Amino acid sequence: MGTPGESELKRARLEKNLTLEEAVTELNAITGGTSDTSQLSAWESGRRRTGLRNRRGLVELYGKPSEILFAHQDGQNGVAQALHQAQGTLVTRWADLVEAMTSVVAGAREHLVVTGSRSREKAYLDAIETAVAQSPDLVHTRVLYGPPRHPELAEHLVRLLELRDPAERRNGVRTLSIGYVERGETLERFFVASEKHAVVPLPSLHSADGFDCGIVLSGEAAAGLVHHGREACAAARLLGTIRDVRELPVRRR
Repeated sequence: MGTPGESELKRARLEKNLTLEEAVTELNAITGGTSDTSQLSAWESGRRRTGLRNRRGLVELYGKPSEILFAHQDGQNGVAQALHQAQGTLVTRWADLVEAMTSVVAGAREHLVVTGSRSREKAYLDAIETAVAQSPDLVHTRVLYGPPRHPELAEHLVRLLELRDPAERRNGVRTLSIGYVERGETLERFFVASEKHAVVPLPSLHSADGFDCGIVLSGEAAAGLVHHGREACAAARLLGTIRDVRELPVRRR
């Protein structure tokens, strides 16, 4: 029996006598996803909002309607109401943008999520590889929207796969996931986020092309982007081998 203040989502798990680990294992078997215990705990507490794919999976797992299981997320005290209070800092120079993005990477301890197919800045890509190599518990997620636009990004992905095997798990969690979304299925998103900080690149204020400005975010906004990126990767096609990356047609602009 649950205690006062518990969400219906958590009560449903306890009613089935499932631990967080057991519930996540059964959920991933239903959805084919890669959710972990920290995500499920955050969904249960309302710190994160569950994506559509996992909502359907949890409805199937627990046998209860969505409007009951996720009422604590969708009501006035849900995470969306906390996120709207986020404040960001605008950076308008390319050098400052790269520095901010690299700083997010260097400060990541639990999660590092990167989205987009345009990266080619060497210092930034090197920082990601260093973080992956030196922090074995860091969970790194990369979401591509269409094939890489530059050979530098394709080679970066190969180096990541040389550093870690996506099939392996640490503490029950996959620590490297590279997801591929077919071009045209959804708009490309650009951001780098850790559990504490994030940078969202913006179209240039100085020219008709490129992304050399950005917004620096922290707190709930950054954590929300981590959640968004991991959900996007869970719904994408995973690239698990160097051959998978080599077969992508590198686009150039």
